[in-house]
This record gives sequence, structure tokens and C-alpha cells, in this order.
Amino acid sequence: MEKEAVLYEKLSGGRVRCHICQWRCLINPGKMGVCRMRINRDGSLYTMNYGEVSSATADHIEKKPLFHFFPGTFAFSLGTWGCNFHCKHCQNWEISCVGIPASSQYLSPEREIELAKKYNCAGIAWTYNEPSVWFEYTLDSAKLAKENGLYTAYVTNGYLSPEALDTIGPWLDAWRVDIKGFSDGFYRELAKVPHWRGILDVAKRAKEKWGMHVEVVTNDIPTMNDDEEQLNGIAAWIRDELGELTPWHVTRFYPMHDLDYLPATPVSTLEKAYQIGKKAGLKFVYLGNVPGHEYENTTCYSCGKLNVRRVGYDTQVVGLDDSKCKFCGSELNFTTKLKM
Repeated sequence: MEKEAVLYEKLSGGRVRCHICQWRCLINPGKMGVCRMRINRDGSLYTMNYGEVSSATADHIEKKPLFHFFPGTFAFSLGTWGCNFHCKHCQNWEISCVGIPASSQYLSPEREIELAKKYNCAGIAWTYNEPSVWFEYTLDSAKLAKENGLYTAYVTNGYLSPEALDTIGPWLDAWRVDIKGFSDGFYRELAKVPHWRGILDVAKRAKEKWGMHVEVVTNDIPTMNDDEEQLNGIAAWIRDELGELTPWHVTRFYPMHDLDYLPATPVSTLEKAYQIGKKAGLKFVYLGNVPGHEYENTTCYSCGKLNVRRVGYDTQVVGLDDSKCKFCGSELNFTTKLKM
């Protein structure tokens, strides 16, 4: 479904400039932006995928992964088509690297809320592909979700513009952001993104200005971003700018898409990244895509007792008192109540 876009400006010659993400595409009449989901029609910008759903299901919130956000709950999770990145290792390339197929299903924001309630979900997560590419839909949906007492989460590459973040900020509870690496060369090589550091600024803004719960994911790719320099850079930035209690998920890469020639990440490499994060002072470093590993669990950094046990997406809360350790009272940075 087409709908006029928000956050764009009309320019001379029928051109428009989109301000949804940090590409800030300058789009000529009849042409599309980088995400291929926004088109200039006679000097006005339209989103082409409003409500066009590629995937929808009730997921464990831990699958996002969000470990310190309403643990043990289900989120009604939706994706659309397209992306503003073109990552070589994309695990959802079948929906991110294509246009809108004839098989696409339309789902109104109102029906989205109804389904979330039907399937006993505590909230909604826009995920599977980059949620900013159907920003208008997520904005309308987030407003309805909050009216209905549901939490809201973006699972994002973080390239949203500050203006777009501020537009949806009052209705968004969680910002689960990828920090894929920590060098210009890596982002150019992996995703063809030349100016990635704005991702860091927007993540910090999500937390500080809008009080969002923030968790960071780094997919550890052999030979590309598994070096100590980049991992140290990410860990130190999280500590200094988001705080030492911010969860960092270091996840196992599996051969996929244009990087199918690389091996899966050795578990020992992930454990090395875990130690880098802990040495940097992060209190919560988790390993992902290795079900049953002890570093999936949440253990209190103060008293050493188990707070949350996880095996894959099976979650047992055993030692939490709201956001704190039940045993010693230390703050563990869990979000269990909706922001007002």
C-alpha cells in the first residue's frame, strides 16, 4: 500500500530529499531511494510498503535478542520488505534484498494490535528486516500499541536519522541496535555504508533523550570484525556512552548470503570477545547462537548468584526483584515496566 511519506522536503526540479535515515537520499522524479521502498511521484515522496508484511509471528523477546527487557514475554514480531543496508552476511536476504512481491500481505495497524492481543503478546517488535524502511507504519502502530498497554521495540541497524528517532521516540520502548564493527573500512566492506558513526550518536540519543532500553548486538564474523581492536572499540564505547550495565550480545556468524564461503565463528572466538567485554568493564556480555552456553545466563556481577537462566529461548527468571538482584539488591538494568 502506498502512502505519502513523512520527514521529507520538496526541492527544485521535482526532486525530494528523504530524512527518514542517515542516507538522506536525494531522489529524482520517478526514482527510488537506497531502501527501494520510497519513490518520488511527481515531486512527492511515497512509501510503497505501508502495512506490507513479509513475516509475522509471536516470538520470544529473547530472540531479538533482548535479554533485559520484559524477560520471558512474547512479542508480536513483524517484518516488511527491503532494507537501507546491503549487508553481505544478511540472514534475511530473501526479504531484505527484494522488492514487494505479489504475495505480500497487507496488515493494518489496528489488526496488528488485535493479533498481538490474540496471541497473548506483551508487546510488538519490528524486526526481521530494518524497521525504518516502513517507518510510517511503525509510527502509527507504535501509537496504537501504547494506547493498548503494549511495549514496543525496534530491532535495527541503527541508521535512523535523529529527526525520525525524535518523531517515534515518545512511543518506542526498546532500541536493539547492531554495532556491526568499529572501523570505516569494515562498514564499507560489509554494508557499503560510508558514514556509520551516526549509528552511535542515535543509539545514545535513544537512551538519553527518550529513555529507551538499549541493547547492542555484534555478529562476530571471522576475518572481518573479530580482531581485538574493533571488539575493544565497541566494548569501550558501550561502557563510556551507554553505561556499563548495557547488555552486549556477541553472536555467532553462520555462512550466509554473499559470505557463504566463510566458516562459522568458533566458540572460542566468541569466548575471547566475552573476555574483552568483561575486561572493558561491561557487566553483561552474552554469547548468541550457541544454545546452552553458560554465557547466555544473567549472573549478578555483585553477589555472583543466578538471576535469569536461559537455554536458547527458554527463559526462567529466578533472581530478579524488578530491575534489581533479588539476593543483594544490585541494579541489573532490567526493564519490566512501560515508560510513561
